[in-house]
Amino acid sequence: MAHTANSIVINASYGLIFDISNDISRWKELFEEYTASDVLEVEGNKIIFQLTHKNGNSWKSYRLLFKEDKFAYACKIEPMFPFKYMKIVWLYREVEGGVEMTWIQDFTMDDKAKYTDPQVEELINKHSQDNLKRFKEVIEKEANA
Repeated sequence: MAHTANSIVINASYGLIFDISNDISRWKELFEEYTASDVLEVEGNKIIFQLTHKNGNSWKSYRLLFKEDKFAYACKIEPMFPFKYMKIVWLYREVEGGVEMTWIQDFTMDDKAKYTDPQVEELINKHSQDNLKRFKEVIEKEANA
């Protein structure tokens, strides 16, 4: 099993950070690698959505929002390949200077995948750090507008 954990402190209110970061329709703005982010179904705190990567690949995932408990949980649904599984938790913790947002991902690559767990771990860590900086930039700009 591979594991990543990346954090950043965003200087804005928790409510604004949670709402913007979990607004799937804005993910093509917040993540540099997505060309489409479409909500397919909402039922209570569960969102089923589809993401399209700039390489043309698309997949469905679901996300459970627990705003009052300061976290969100997500799981890739289909297609699973190149993963055997992919689970994601976003944690929000109020700290000096704002809210620390932490992305945790646990996954295992399919045996037939082009890349190994350690290779994808390295890639996810880099992209997560870049994307967290983008989230910070967008959310802080909106908070100060």
